[in-house]
Amino acid sequence: MSVYEVLQVIIPSAIFFAAPLIFTALGGVFSERSGVVNIGLEGLMTIGAFIGIVFNLTFADKFGTLTPWLALLVAMVVGTIFSLFHAVASISFRADQVVSGVAINFLALGLSLFLVKKIYGKGQTDQIQVGFDKIDIPVLSDIPVIGPLFFSNMYIPSYLAIILAFVVWYVIYKTPFGLRLRAVGEHPMAADTMGINVTKMRYIAVMISGALGGLGGAVYAMIISRDFSHATISGHGFMALAAMIFGKWHPIGAMGAALFFGLAQSLSIVGKTLPFLKDVPTVYLLIAPYVLTILALAGFIGRAEAPKALGTPYIKGKR
Repeated sequence: MSVYEVLQVIIPSAIFFAAPLIFTALGGVFSERSGVVNIGLEGLMTIGAFIGIVFNLTFADKFGTLTPWLALLVAMVVGTIFSLFHAVASISFRADQVVSGVAINFLALGLSLFLVKKIYGKGQTDQIQVGFDKIDIPVLSDIPVIGPLFFSNMYIPSYLAIILAFVVWYVIYKTPFGLRLRAVGEHPMAADTMGINVTKMRYIAVMISGALGGLGGAVYAMIISRDFSHATISGHGFMALAAMIFGKWHPIGAMGAALFFGLAQSLSIVGKTLPFLKDVPTVYLLIAPYVLTILALAGFIGRAEAPKALGTPYIKGKR
């Protein structure tokens, strides 16, 4: 197998596995840029995966090929609603934001598994029959060398995730909304003095993170696992959180880190087909994404500067 053939296996699969992480990490960027820690990304992905699969199974006959797209929208709506639990607890009631996020993770998993058992009478759903199709991008896929690597045999949500990262960068750094968002995350009292509603901005940011977390979970479930069980989302929300930190709370940085973790995940699946990894025990390939996540954070987190008011509840009129 030549180097180019190896790249043809690795690059598309890395982008494929990175897409859910990119969506969820971008959601984390919104929340934490506003000053609200969101450990609950795992739970938001879980509820999004559950809703996406259940909607797909329920309405596939009615909506046909439109079903997966509608499932993504519904997962975003439910993720937004679910994130309000975290918003109310951490913003309005000023509860510990880490504890609130952990509670979201447990609630999402417990609730979704309970409903799966009630609806399907077993511990997991059936496999979906209507999903996303792989596509070749016209013209771009015909470019020599890079065309087959980046623009052939890919899923549309993978491209949307990358495009969204640049859109989020523009929103956060080039618009008045983004300026307000960063202001309430850096110095909420100064922002309040300038007439910015800190509570409102933080609610909006957490709700956006809920929408994108739900979207990430639904994309993972409908493209990669194609069903829902207790192990569908197993640490992916924490990988997205790590990607956000590794990317210095910057949308493009978070995307790059998510692509790195996506590469690690893809190697755990396709590693046995690659000459230089075929003799590596399977268990090492499976744990590689989590080990790389830990190593990346251990070597980098001390040099990553978080928003100054991150994790600090804002009480109007008090420093």
